[in-house]
Amino acid sequence: MILKRASFFTACLLFVTQLTSFAQEKHYYQTDFSIVDFQERRSQIFEAIGNNSIALIQGAASITGFKVFRQTNTFYYLCGLESENAYLLLNGKTKTSTIYLPNRDKARESSQGKILSAEDADLIKKLTGVERVRGYGSLANDLVGTGLINRGAPYLYTPLSPAEIGNDSRDEILHGQARAASDPWDSQSTREARFKKLIMERFPQFEIRDLSPILDAMRLIKSPKEIEIIRNATEIAGLAIMEAMRSTSPGVYEYQLDAAAKYIFYLHGAQGDGYPSIIGGGTNAYMGHYFHKRDVLKDGDLVLMDYAPDYHYYTSDVTRIWPVNGKFNKKQAALYEFIVAYRDALFRYIKPGITSNEVLNKAAVDMQEYLIGKSFVNPAHLKAVQNGLTFRGHFQHPVGMAVHDVGRV
Repeated sequence: MILKRASFFTACLLFVTQLTSFAQEKHYYQTDFSIVDFQERRSQIFEAIGNNSIALIQGAASITGFKVFRQTNTFYYLCGLESENAYLLLNGKTKTSTIYLPNRDKARESSQGKILSAEDADLIKKLTGVERVRGYGSLANDLVGTGLINRGAPYLYTPLSPAEIGNDSRDEILHGQARAASDPWDSQSTREARFKKLIMERFPQFEIRDLSPILDAMRLIKSPKEIEIIRNATEIAGLAIMEAMRSTSPGVYEYQLDAAAKYIFYLHGAQGDGYPSIIGGGTNAYMGHYFHKRDVLKDGDLVLMDYAPDYHYYTSDVTRIWPVNGKFNKKQAALYEFIVAYRDALFRYIKPGITSNEVLNKAAVDMQEYLIGKSFVNPAHLKAVQNGLTFRGHFQHPVGMAVHDVGRV
């Protein structure tokens, strides 16, 4: 009972304190990108779809339970708004943008805090640069009112690829959807497929086209501001991995290194992880995507960590390996020195206008010279090193709003 009274008193004190600062500006919106940034992105969509088309982008659905909402990467990329059940309509004929939102839920706001809704139309227009903000109940009538339905073969573009939310990359989402589809007792359509079906049923006059390739091509080329955010995410990843290194000793569990790194993420303003951490000690490091993190780190083993934060909707991809006991043995040192030398050789040749294979071929020549006179404790390691110099597999992938970002290089 005493605890309940104390909690009530604390809540009242906080309420009274907040009254004095209620008029201060509230930050419900991102500050990384300007209105012009989003307008330019939407202008690229207008140019790509043409005058006889509209684009309709569905934001992330309402979350269940007491969780922190995160917008889909696509919706955030085009307007920066973090509100549930939002829709963005881009009219190619008028070159105007409209955001559709649920109406205000006063009961929910009194419990959870301010949530931008259709009633905040003026504020949202000021923040995002869109021309109109309406309740999402108006969307159907507005689609009819675009003036395109009565014209010949109007096109409605919408993303048909799965939306990335949180630490999911599209490739992993597609793998998961394929596994679900193969289950005879649990096969179900995707949210994008259901949305497409609903549009076709309600507006058969529209020809549905996929907006994903257009968006992918846009996201492949990063702006200077995006590059800055990705670099910040990379620096935070480095700090987190160094904290994990300091936390490493024989007997520590893999998941405890995850906890140390995640603490650094949140400490530096990240909203979580950009992808599930890969932390493998000993032979667990052989697996490229080992997410279990349930084994004890052993004296004499190496541990590999691959991790980066979800920082302002962007991430990176950083991997390091180190000895559990803090000291490389002779065998481990020879391999690690090769890895560092190979990395340096690759960095020497990475520049605009050169292909991945050209980088690998040039670096391989340098490394063959490096290997002259080098010895390895285990002959199998020398063979593995030589095979590595001829391997032409996954040299790189784009990073950005997802760790395996969209677009082809």
